[in-house]
Amino acid sequence: MNNPQVLEIIENLKGRRSYEEKKASKLGFNSLYAYIENKILKEKEAEAAKILKESAAKEEVVEEKKPEKKKSCSCC
Repeated sequence: MNNPQVLEIIENLKGRRSYEEKKASKLGFNSLYAYIENKILKEKEAEAAKILKESAAKEEVVEEKKPEKKKSCSCC
C-alpha cells in the first residue's frame, strides 16, 4: 500500500468515494486500494496493447504494396 499514484487517486475521489467503495466490494476486491491498483494496471495493459496493435498495423500496410503493372503500349 505504498503506491503514491493509488493514494493520490483515493484522496481525490471526494464525493465519489462511497460509490467506488461499493463498486469495489461488488467486484470482489478486499479494499478500495486493491480496486484502484487493479484499475490502473488494466489501463496500462490496454495502452500497451493499443501501441502493439498500431505498430502491427503499420507493418502490414508496408507489406501490402503491390508492384505497378507495366504498360504494354504508350497510349494507355
